[in-house]
Amino acid sequence: MREIKCEDITKTVKQLCMEAACNLPSDVFKALKDKTDTEPYPLAKKTLEVLIDNADLAKDNMMPICQDTGMAFVYITIGQEVHVDGDLKAAINEGVRQGYEEGYLRKSVVDDPLFERINTKDNTPAIIYFDLVCGDEFKIVVAPKGFGSENMSQIKMLKPSDGLQGVKDFVMKVVNDAGPNACPPMVIGVGIGGSFDKVTMLSKQAMMREIGTHHEDSRYAALETELLEMINATGIGPAGYGGKTTALSLNIETHPTHIAGMPVAVSICCHVARHKEASL
Repeated sequence: MREIKCEDITKTVKQLCMEAACNLPSDVFKALKDKTDTEPYPLAKKTLEVLIDNADLAKDNMMPICQDTGMAFVYITIGQEVHVDGDLKAAINEGVRQGYEEGYLRKSVVDDPLFERINTKDNTPAIIYFDLVCGDEFKIVVAPKGFGSENMSQIKMLKPSDGLQGVKDFVMKVVNDAGPNACPPMVIGVGIGGSFDKVTMLSKQAMMREIGTHHEDSRYAALETELLEMINATGIGPAGYGGKTTALSLNIETHPTHIAGMPVAVSICCHVARHKEASL
């Protein structure tokens, strides 16, 4: 049995919160660079260059890439042979609290969602998910998510008869509804299958997948490419100013579903709403 100390979990979560807010992942940075080289519209090209300069400045000065440093989503993969020496959830939330305090990150969480809506002043509680696996693995993924893009995400319980075209139509509807409000260029995750709750998780997993990777099934991989081309043909462009770079990537994750259903969820994030991970 492998033991992990809560203090190490707190320290790691704190660091990941600050890094995720200030340091754009290499796959996203490369995608921005690549799109800048191929973007034919002058204003769109200039906008992408500004985003790259902003990312460089944020990394060099350890300052947030965006003023909305998001709500903290924390994904824990824990092996059955791991023992945590205390309250795991409390350790995670303490890490979020410290990260947002010490990193001078904007606190955006309110306690009651409907009536009082009073800021908790430390960005806790985080939204935490656990995945139990074999072995002694312990991995932490911190994905701060701003709600300018989160509010643009949608789910729809399609009928099996809606078929492939129904999925395409829904994805394009979500993108067009979002327009400039999701701060494009966007990173888009599409979940297909499962259930009402499972499909949203699939879309979040897809959204966090490395840019440039594809679904293992060639049919879904082809659909990823087709949808991305359709989205970039909308003309929404960087920051909504027009152009051919509305999205940097579109990834799909799937799960078996009921014979009577075909759930589809689309999670949208702007290019800065990404994640950092570490293993203990």
